[in-house]
Formats: sequence, structure tokens, C-alpha cells
Amino acid sequence: MSGDTTTRPHAPFMAFGRAARELGMKRSEFELAVDLGRIRTVPDEGGGGRRVPRTELDRLRAAPGFPEALRRSVEAVGTAEGAAVMEVAPTRFTRLARLGLVVPVRFYLNRYRAVVWLYLAEELRQFAADEDNAPLLTGRTPQALRQQVAEGLDLRPRNWRGRRLGFLLRQADGPWQRAAAVASLLDAAHIAEIVKDPYDRSHLNRFRPGPPAHGAPGSPAARLIEKTVTADAPDEIDWLRSDLLQALDEARAHQPAPRPSPKPQPQPLPVPKPQAHGVGRFPVSPRPTADPHLTLDAHLTLDARPTSNPRSSDRHRSHRLMSGLLGRLRRRST
Repeated sequence: MSGDTTTRPHAPFMAFGRAARELGMKRSEFELAVDLGRIRTVPDEGGGGRRVPRTELDRLRAAPGFPEALRRSVEAVGTAEGAAVMEVAPTRFTRLARLGLVVPVRFYLNRYRAVVWLYLAEELRQFAADEDNAPLLTGRTPQALRQQVAEGLDLRPRNWRGRRLGFLLRQADGPWQRAAAVASLLDAAHIAEIVKDPYDRSHLNRFRPGPPAHGAPGSPAARLIEKTVTADAPDEIDWLRSDLLQALDEARAHQPAPRPSPKPQPQPLPVPKPQAHGVGRFPVSPRPTADPHLTLDAHLTLDARPTSNPRSSDRHRSHRLMSGLLGRLRRRST
């Protein structure tokens, strides 16, 4: 028989995909269970995201009713299913959701680029079982609430953002991650206004989580997702800005944002000192000035004196030859 038959010990930590398969859950169910705190995760020491300890899987398997009870606790339903769970009409369910009485836990875009909200079925069952909510499920909705819905009130995006912030803060591993979680709900203009230091802003963006849904950059779907995940109400923006300022102070006190090391200043080149005998290695002798009382032979003799420049030796030799020739000519003429 070929192949490696060596038994390898189980890894102490595993990625989300493998952990979901071992628990018999869909990936979306598993991620929602992590957000809700049903499944404990730990940061990866290698910087590759979060991991699930094997001991956590053992704990979940040992829980009563596994795996049905775990999957039932993270069951997410849309409007039609949610209305059926609460035994109300879909229009009444939508009204309750717009009023913020039931809070969505997820959303996605359908083929028509419309936002589809999902709700925890477990929470809807609890809402319907509460006797205090019976007037909202049967009979006529109070006129004040109906008027708010008629005027366009829709708290579903805001309530979802508040719930998502709780998810992100639960998984944050440090002060900068907590500050980035708050910043993920503000637009770039507000962040630039609050975080004026570019190094702080860059470090904050490093930990800023991305949106839960994706679209091609610049596409209508991407713009709709950005609008959904970004705070828009003035009072919501105000408390997010206040929370971000406080979180930044804690993050800076814990560990300042990294900054580039200052570049070493170039040293000036040394200036050469002037030499006593002019530029160069050899001193330059001054040329003699002409004296009207000297004879022609004397002038030629002075001009024929060797200088300190070796390149002028040929010129000096020519002067000496001319001086000797003129002397012989004078002697013959006498």
C-alpha cells in the first residue's frame, strides 16, 4: 500500500472553513455564530486572521442538542419567513422592523440591487412570546407609530449598524482594533476631520474592517452597500465621533502609531585649506620684470631661466639657443 499512513496529531487551531465543516454548519451560519459569540475564536499569531481552537469544537460537540441546537440559534430568516414565525402579516412585520422593534442581523443585495434584511428566528420567537408585545401583533398599530412609518422612518439600517459594531468590538484584540471598529461606520470625511495626523489615520485604516457584503468598486451595488454601512443620522454620527475620539486617546496611550525613522542629515564636504605658494604642489616663481638698462643678452638670459613648470623646458631651451646665436653674430661683426 502506498502513501503516508503516519498518524498526525490534530492541529490546535483551525481556519473558519475547516471548523465549519467539522461542526456540520454552512459557512454563513458559522460566521454568524462567531459574530454572536456562540463560537469563541482567537487571533492568529502569524497575522492570518482569526482561528478556532480545537478545544472550542470539543466544547460545542459536548453541548446538549448538538448540532441542531447550535444551528437553530443562528437561523436567519427574511421578511416572509419572519412574519410566519411571528404569525403576522408581512406588512405588519415590515412595519415593526422599520420602527426598530425587531432588529436585523444580516443583509444582502438581491438581483435587483435591493437590500434584503435577515433576522434571527430565535429573537422573533422570543418577541412573539412576550405578552407585552401582544398589542403590536394583533389589533391596530397605534396612530403615532403608523404616522412615523408613513413619514419615511426606517431604523433597520441604523439598528443593524449598532449590532454590527457590537460584533466588531467583541472580536477586537486591542485599542487600535476597537477604534477601527468605530471608524468603520463613519465616512472618510468625518475620519479625516477627527484623525488629523496622517500616521494615525494610516495605522487606523490598517485595522479597519471591510463591509460585510461586496461589490465591484464604483458600481451601484458598492455605493448602496457603502450607504447602508455608513452612519447618516446626525445624532448617530455625533456619538460615533465621540466614541472614536475616546478610542483614539486610549489607542495612542497604549501604543503610538508607527512613524518613519528620521533620515540622517548629509555631512558637508571638507573645504580644502589654501596653500602658501598658490594652487598646486610646486611653488610658482614670479617672472622678472623688464629693465631698460639691461642689454639684450641680459634680457634673453633672464627669460631663459628655468621655471618651476616642467612643461616650459622646450621654450627655455629655445631661448638659450637664440642667445648663443646672437652672441656669435655680434663677435663676428666686431
